[in-house]
Amino acid sequence: MAETTPRPRIGFVTCVQVGRSVLEALLEMGATVDVLVTLPNDRAATKAGRVRVDDIARRHGIDLVAVPHVDDAAEALRAADLDWLFVIGWSQIAGPEVLAAARHGAVGMHPTLLPVGRGNAAVPWAIVEGLPETGVTAFLLESGVDTGPVLGAETIRVDARETATTLYAKVDAAHVRLIRALWPAMRDGTAVARPQDESQATTWARRTPADGLFDPAVDTVEHVDRLVRATTRPYPGAFYLAAGGEPVTVWRGEPGRRPDGVVLHCVDGDYTVLEAESRQ
Repeated sequence: MAETTPRPRIGFVTCVQVGRSVLEALLEMGATVDVLVTLPNDRAATKAGRVRVDDIARRHGIDLVAVPHVDDAAEALRAADLDWLFVIGWSQIAGPEVLAAARHGAVGMHPTLLPVGRGNAAVPWAIVEGLPETGVTAFLLESGVDTGPVLGAETIRVDARETATTLYAKVDAAHVRLIRALWPAMRDGTAVARPQDESQATTWARRTPADGLFDPAVDTVEHVDRLVRATTRPYPGAFYLAAGGEPVTVWRGEPGRRPDGVVLHCVDGDYTVLEAESRQ
């Protein structure tokens, strides 16, 4: 009688939608998650884009651990005797105890085609930089930021009028496609991770709400248009200072002059604001 291969023991760390989507995809493929780590509700209230996963934990009988920092879950993760640990959409850098908590490694997923775009704010930067394509990369976490060996990647086309809203949805779907493609080999012990090409590596800086400021008097139409599309919902939005210094957030607009919006005169042409609100 053939021996049954033991099921991999899985730990999962997330507090955002892309992580929840990957978690649900794993469970739909028959994986069993042994421990689920997320933020406590009081800390999560200040986390932009945070989603809850306690309903998934209850439905599947998964041990739920709520911690303010991922390193606070190190003991629980070690005790779970894990084969794989997924850390998806978690902005904190995991320490060595967490990274060593699973036999085969800790897996992250970054919304660029690594080694391009290591670091922060991958969705806005792809639009600000005018990239024709981006993607999602699964890789083994190590002490460096987004530097570990790559398990696989999924490419995403960036359309000419792409916005943060539409690209975020594409990124979420690409996370799911990627884990569905990779999990069978990870489950069976045949997954191969390949080193990143350091000669192609770039790093994108952290963005703050203040980085959304533009000035039509000195900025081009292309710059304003990219910035508005890159920082619209779910991000804080691009903004300019109206007469009297009032900050106005622009959620949607188009290059050129239209009769159904507010026309801004940039250094090389007009830009029409189609949806905006005061920040005050």
